[in-house]
Amino acid sequence: MIRSGARRVALRSVLAAAAAVVLGFTAYEVAENPANQLFGRTVVSGPPNERVVALTYDDGPNPPYTTRILDVLDSEHVHATFFLVGRAAAAYPGIVRREVHDGDAVGNHTWNHEHLIVMNGAQVRESLLRTDAAIYKAASIHTRIMRPPFGVRDWLVLDQARRMGYTPVMWSVPLAHDWDNPPPQVIANRIVPYVRDGSIIVLHDGNRGQLCAQQHLSPRVCDRNNDIEATQLIVRELKRRGFRFVTVPQLIAMRGGLTRGVSATHTPSPEGE
Repeated sequence: MIRSGARRVALRSVLAAAAAVVLGFTAYEVAENPANQLFGRTVVSGPPNERVVALTYDDGPNPPYTTRILDVLDSEHVHATFFLVGRAAAAYPGIVRREVHDGDAVGNHTWNHEHLIVMNGAQVRESLLRTDAAIYKAASIHTRIMRPPFGVRDWLVLDQARRMGYTPVMWSVPLAHDWDNPPPQVIANRIVPYVRDGSIIVLHDGNRGQLCAQQHLSPRVCDRNNDIEATQLIVRELKRRGFRFVTVPQLIAMRGGLTRGVSATHTPSPEGE
């Protein structure tokens, strides 16, 4: 009887632990789902009746790959939006300046690409503020758009972002898992069929803001050559299908400005200068 009771207790403990894991995973999936509006309003796409698309890049700057992506965009006469990791923006300010000079938009992607949902409000604010300061120092602008790393957010994260004047931006096209470095055509094939009017696409020019060029990290970690080639494939095919490329602030403006003051130009800092 004692052994039987002990087995039942052990079984219940195992089942409880399994249930906790499942619930935790489910909660994370909900927090990561780009279309989820449970925690508050975010920008997922633009106008559904305009033949426009916003091409976005996360985790840079990351030379030489970001520079070569900019070369492709310039040669194709299109603009994109770069969500910058603060430590990388501080390390490579010249690339940030070029992005702005070329007419591309920039957004805040936190200082270290950290999980914001494990932070308190003050820590979330500090991460965004440090990144804002790095962007301003590099290019004399204060962006009004941000993207939480991994797309993970909750009520606290979105509340802090909005209090600072940011519009949170997600995406509508499924992620191409380009960080696994599949061939360029595979990346393009994972993107193009899912593009609709007003879509927001995510590619990567860096890897969580790691300072690859300065720290001489392995190409396995930093190489974004396939994203460069995929960019050209995606842009040319979507052009052929009649799409016009716009920045995220332009996309938001076309929807009537989901949040007032959304821009990536010379605007006041969330905390002043």
